[in-house]
Amino acid sequence: MADTELSAEIKSALAGVEIPGGGDLASYPGLSEIIVTPGAIAFAIAVQPGMEAAFGPARDDAHKRAQALGGARKVMVSITAEKSSGPKFSHGSPVPAGKTSVKGVRRIIAVGSGKGGVGKSTTSVNIALALAAEGLKVGILDADLYGPSVPKLLGLEGRPAIREDGIFSPHEAFGVKAISIGSMLVPGQAVVWRGPMATSGLRQLLRETDWGELDVLVIDLPPGTGDIHIGLFQQAVVDGVVIVSTPQDLALIDAQKAIDMLRRMNVPVLGLVENMSYFIAPDTGNRYDIFGSGGAEKAAADLDLEFLGAIPLVMSIRENSDAGAPSVAVDPEGPEAAAYRAIARRLVTRIP
Repeated sequence: MADTELSAEIKSALAGVEIPGGGDLASYPGLSEIIVTPGAIAFAIAVQPGMEAAFGPARDDAHKRAQALGGARKVMVSITAEKSSGPKFSHGSPVPAGKTSVKGVRRIIAVGSGKGGVGKSTTSVNIALALAAEGLKVGILDADLYGPSVPKLLGLEGRPAIREDGIFSPHEAFGVKAISIGSMLVPGQAVVWRGPMATSGLRQLLRETDWGELDVLVIDLPPGTGDIHIGLFQQAVVDGVVIVSTPQDLALIDAQKAIDMLRRMNVPVLGLVENMSYFIAPDTGNRYDIFGSGGAEKAAADLDLEFLGAIPLVMSIRENSDAGAPSVAVDPEGPEAAAYRAIARRLVTRIP
């Protein structure tokens, strides 16, 4: 059955779901688009603040009906209640109460950037592998729901298994556990979710994955400062964030905005990584500072942050990433792996 046909069939089934005040869920204006992928079914029910509990039975009924039609697909149904004023926080004030740890996960390190295209996901994956090389039990969660890269970077194939209780069994590659919505999509398929839907999807990937026992979970954040970031930081205990930037002024301007958001939400900033720091010509050995020189290190000093290290612009990193065989895994004694492992060692000292 085509995804569009299944989506229509599910909506038809939702006509049998009663909602508070009368009527059915299929005709309810707060029902979002029903997203169907080869591995998942997802939709949201928007309600007025304070009505979340009342809509609980409708959500449960909708989940059962969608699961009956979806077969082995993971079903994600969320209730969202957005206040018109939006989230509020001020510099130095605590974030809202309700943060909880993730079962089996001792520490969470997120990796973010102010803008896309700076190599954040490549850095996330190699840092995760470098932490594992230090003897830690490590997992990686791909929170970049709109542009998931972890399956490509780790060479993951197929959808993650789903247990009878609906919990994901993550992939494992190079000794690291991994989960990504990208593994549930067909090639080229976009995730067209509004903010509350994406936040709910991230929560389920985080909370409904069997991580086992991990020393560190690395979360690859989307670029920027959006709903996914706020949702994560408000509901989970994140021990610190690594910010990735190039030396270029334009990238550093956006990196500073990401750092400002973290400080406003009282999330520790572990330090700054300068990616694509310099290029060594393989034929002459000459160094070229293509994006400028030392920009991230200077920015770290200006912002009173630790400079975690510099990663060179090297063709092998790009080739290994495209091949699904990250540099730390395939050439652990090489200079690129050494750069990532030096960063990992600094992080270990920051997160005991």
